[in-house]
Amino acid sequence: MSDLLSAARRLYPQTVDLRRRLHRRPERGLHLPETRRMVLQALEGLPLEITLHETTSGVAAVLRGGLPGPTIILRGDMDALPLQEETGLPFASENPGFMHACGHDLHTAILAGAARLLSGMQSELAGDVIFMFQPGEEGFFGARYMIEEGLLDTAGERPTGAFALHVVSWHSAGTIRHRPGPQMASADDFEITVRGKGGHASAPHLSLDPIPAAAGIVQAAQTAVTRRVNVFDPGVITFSMIEAGTTHNIIPETARLVGTIRALSETTRNELHDLLRRVAGNLAAAHMVEAEVDISRGYGVTVNDPDYTAFVDAVARRTVGGDLVETLAAPSMGGEDWSYVLKEVPGVMSYLGACPPDLAPEEAPGNHSNRVVFHEEVMAAGMAMHAAVAMAHGRGEFSAR
Repeated sequence: MSDLLSAARRLYPQTVDLRRRLHRRPERGLHLPETRRMVLQALEGLPLEITLHETTSGVAAVLRGGLPGPTIILRGDMDALPLQEETGLPFASENPGFMHACGHDLHTAILAGAARLLSGMQSELAGDVIFMFQPGEEGFFGARYMIEEGLLDTAGERPTGAFALHVVSWHSAGTIRHRPGPQMASADDFEITVRGKGGHASAPHLSLDPIPAAAGIVQAAQTAVTRRVNVFDPGVITFSMIEAGTTHNIIPETARLVGTIRALSETTRNELHDLLRRVAGNLAAAHMVEAEVDISRGYGVTVNDPDYTAFVDAVARRTVGGDLVETLAAPSMGGEDWSYVLKEVPGVMSYLGACPPDLAPEEAPGNHSNRVVFHEEVMAAGMAMHAAVAMAHGRGEFSAR
């Protein structure tokens, strides 16, 4: 496995070049034409069977191993965020208002490098590898669209394992972290419209003021979460925006509340949906107004298969060294559409630490900051991890458990 890391380091110059070109030209959403062009250019000349998805800019590339074995899927997400970059990097975004602030440019370059690394070992590889270059992770359901278009059947035989990496700016560079079971939360959006009767601020008794009702909903929902949700199966309701009124002396007709609901199990997820509807409806009734609750289901819980996590953990210790591999103490309440793949295939998402060496992890701007900077040299470890997991999966190390 140490040979894989050495081989990955030899591919680092072209990998970092791809990463920087992607970083300069970020694209958002499901359709990333320039990003896809750069990915296909990076894969030219490799012995890959390439499928271009039609509903999105997704790319599925299959490498057929020289030996019989099971199929694995490896992912790199490609999309950027709607942020104005303020890093001062010489390769900063040239697309105003867009930035690779979550490290997807690293993910894409790492996966392309892993495809090149494994292609050079094709005769030793058992089984097939599906390289999943995915758009639309940042709220656009890209993984779901790719699955619906037949991603998991691309190689002919459905994968029996799945692996993805996600760089984290506040984890020490080169570390690999993961945990069995729920690692990231479900993420649902909600909008509550409180409807009352407008009027003059001097005579609230002649109106039905939606603002006190809206304020009550915010307070009551927070309390209800602490009283009704099992602390060992947590969830969180966050109100992120409140809109009401037009000026100082008018009681408005409506108030609008917007936020997210996050949970680490489907049970708590559904409980929180019911709780918010119940709280909003009852608080509104107490104020003689109405509350309309609209909840949009987003990404599900990202659940690492426990056996596959143990398998990946063992591979990581052999590949990057046991001192760099850790079990996450707690899950994240952030969401990930890798959850769609893990619902179909046993697999894992591992975090790859990418804190710049001149910063302490607690000082580093976080993922989704317009000042975030990632340590590029960790891409060699990322390539080696993809390749090592694929090789070990092909040899049956997971199925032998």
